[in-house]
Amino acid sequence: MEILKILAIDAGTVVIAFTTLWAICSSIRDVTMVDAWWALGMALLALATFLQMDVATDRRVLLVGLCALWAFRLGGYLFWRWRDHGPDRRYVRMMEKAQEKRGWGYARASFWLVFVTQAPLQFIVALPVMLGQIQAEPVALGLLAYAGAALALFGIVFESIGDFQLTLFRKNPDNAGKVLNTGLWRYTRHPNYFGDACVWWGLFAIGAESGLGWFALPGPILLTWTLMKWSGAPTLEFRMRKTKPHYADYIATTSGFVPWPPKRAKG
Repeated sequence: MEILKILAIDAGTVVIAFTTLWAICSSIRDVTMVDAWWALGMALLALATFLQMDVATDRRVLLVGLCALWAFRLGGYLFWRWRDHGPDRRYVRMMEKAQEKRGWGYARASFWLVFVTQAPLQFIVALPVMLGQIQAEPVALGLLAYAGAALALFGIVFESIGDFQLTLFRKNPDNAGKVLNTGLWRYTRHPNYFGDACVWWGLFAIGAESGLGWFALPGPILLTWTLMKWSGAPTLEFRMRKTKPHYADYIATTSGFVPWPPKRAKG
């Protein structure tokens, strides 16, 4: 029952946070900042769980620390990108379509199409940093936890480098209409997504040693599937194919997720 109480408080935290953010986004008629909250909210859930624990064990501190490092790096980057680039075109089209075809107002459309969807997804993906902290008796960090920490740190560095390379590429006006295929982007079309997956599989490994952490497996599975098959790579690549004429060639030669040496272009 104690576990259910902890998770219920965490779920309530998600509801309050997303409801508050929905009200803010509806007032400014822009939901783009929800992307930054996707990361920052994970850190909030890790902290909410930590504050309900009696003892600050090494595992709990490690989970919260790594999650916060990832969240503030990614969340800060996404927030900066929103302020620098303006509203995300995906959300703009989504809201316009809902208003035109369904007759929904902005608040209703954003609530049902964005916030109601993302809130439960965030809770499930964050399971490793919640369940990983809940244990009847403290268990010392072992090989699996150290390997998980190394994987998570690798993921944070990998996606940070990828985002930095992409930012520099976009800032150069000579690259307008071109495809970034150098640096990490030479080996994977989505270094940021691959880095995210590494982080959350690493956090899962850290929590798995605590016993209950194994029940968090749906978290990294859902995240990886989302990035590879649903709202991540498929959505982005559909748009890139339409706006960048050489993107089809890039797809043909470059790994879609796991970094791998590029293939030779045909012809």
